[in-house]
Amino acid sequence: MRTSRRSDSRPAIPDAHQALHQAFGWEVPEWFNMAQVCSRRWADDHRHADQTAVVACGAQQPDRAHSYAELQQQANRLSHALVALGVGRGDRVAIVLPQRFETAVAYMAVLQMGAVGMPLSQLFGPEALAYRLHDSEAVVAICDASTRSAVQAVAAECPALHTVIAVDGLASGSGVLDWASVLAQEPDRFDLVPTRAEEAAVLIYTSGTTGNPKGALIPHRALIGNLSGFICSQNWFGFDPSDASAGSQAVFWSPADWAWTGGLMDALLPTLYFGRTIVGYNGRFSPQVAFELLERHRVTHSFLFPTALKAMMKACPKPRQRYDIRLEGLMSAGEAVGDAVFAWCEQHLGVTVNEMFGQTEINYIVGNCARLYPARPGSMGKAYPGHRVAVIDEAGHECPVGVPGDVSVHRLDVHGRPDPIFFLGYWKNEAATRGKFTPDPSATRTQRTERDEVLGVPLYSWCRTGDLAVRDEDGYLWYQGRADDVFKAAGYRIGPSEIENCLVKHPAVANAAVVPKPDAERGAVVKAYVVLAPGFVPDDALVQALQTHVKGKLAPYEYPKAVEFVDSLPMTTTGKVQRRVLRLQEEARYQQAQESKT
Repeated sequence: MRTSRRSDSRPAIPDAHQALHQAFGWEVPEWFNMAQVCSRRWADDHRHADQTAVVACGAQQPDRAHSYAELQQQANRLSHALVALGVGRGDRVAIVLPQRFETAVAYMAVLQMGAVGMPLSQLFGPEALAYRLHDSEAVVAICDASTRSAVQAVAAECPALHTVIAVDGLASGSGVLDWASVLAQEPDRFDLVPTRAEEAAVLIYTSGTTGNPKGALIPHRALIGNLSGFICSQNWFGFDPSDASAGSQAVFWSPADWAWTGGLMDALLPTLYFGRTIVGYNGRFSPQVAFELLERHRVTHSFLFPTALKAMMKACPKPRQRYDIRLEGLMSAGEAVGDAVFAWCEQHLGVTVNEMFGQTEINYIVGNCARLYPARPGSMGKAYPGHRVAVIDEAGHECPVGVPGDVSVHRLDVHGRPDPIFFLGYWKNEAATRGKFTPDPSATRTQRTERDEVLGVPLYSWCRTGDLAVRDEDGYLWYQGRADDVFKAAGYRIGPSEIENCLVKHPAVANAAVVPKPDAERGAVVKAYVVLAPGFVPDDALVQALQTHVKGKLAPYEYPKAVEFVDSLPMTTTGKVQRRVLRLQEEARYQQAQESKT
């Protein structure tokens, strides 16, 4: 495998980043449909129709391979059924399913008929489900045995929701239809509803730090905007520019939920776009399951969260001694990987991990590509081809090297053309959409007022991510945390990621989260919540050992003054540590302590 760092015998990888950007240009047709390019075109090609699209597997069930022809036929049947139920162009259809073949069918069916797919996680509780179903005005919900009761329980609170379709056997209850029975009645051919590239395809709700979740409306063209990042982060995804036949055996797997942007837009859809095979595992993640899936399905490309990689590293330090691993491309996102995990991936998985960064609204914008330019451990990477990315200050000016700022993407690429990656706006929330953008102060007065017909914001503007980073002299970005994750302790600005990465290097630490602990004298001190690796016992000696470990590697003010051992950290459904939960917990404890003194 090619790697990013030189050893005694390996030459340095030339940095082709600038040349990539200068030569790259977007080709966005007026008419474009995600389902047509991800399924229908392959099913209509007799040379490709029988190739495997999805391998469905799960705990205690046999693996089942489904071809592109089967995927399209089942999608056609479901599209007819949805039309019969009154679903029309632009209507929202909720897809409340885990990784399984029927999930891919549902997306293809909804997208090819011009409706809007709305992914909902099977982990959502009743309040989360009810809010999204009600706010989106979804008319149909598709679920399975794992999510059916939760959907049925809130259906009465969602007046627009008139039908629930359930996979896995005949469902009982008013208004609930059985998937197999419904599809069996419909023909297996369906005429594609042509959609413009600007039309809405997916509505994904994203949670912020305050207020209700916002629905990000994603257009069909956004898939095009994703592709340069997907190819780079997956080390060309099996393609070899010098060999047109290379990559036909590429197999993708990721534990990322297909109800999340990382699972849908970074895994399922781009894999199908390239006509490859994706493994859908319907079950809980564990290091053992991950290694077994990589081996059994000869997975060549993957997306693994840093938390997953950390767990795998701790559970099996030398996996290639036990498993036949054939990875060619590995991407990670959500948190900083850190150099310990980076080195382990190179040495023991045989692949350089390409860290990347994006958001639901503007996905796959920054990252590494070990094949084309050096990947630096812990770095977010550089802008992927086609995206103009900068670190900006509050006024919209680009920050100097080494100065933290907001990672932002310009609506126009380096050639002055519209970037297709952008969302259409927040569902029923124009104010929030406008608030996401900052006018480009370097543009002329005329340019700053030139507005876009879709977003209603200036073309010459930056879209802020709310994530802080610094840019080094070579153009690499280094993540500092969410704007509300970074804090000051004793006057020093603290970014939690670096301290967490340092803690994980200690053999006793499986995972860690760093937050401010309020302090009357210093404002705040650094506190670490630590999940221990198996075999270690929490005690005062270990606390001191961890503090000494950090002191020896980072600045003196960065070591955790307080350490609390916990069984687990609060996590989002996408594998990110919810530092905000821990931060609020510390604030509440401090408040209670102050009140008890009075």
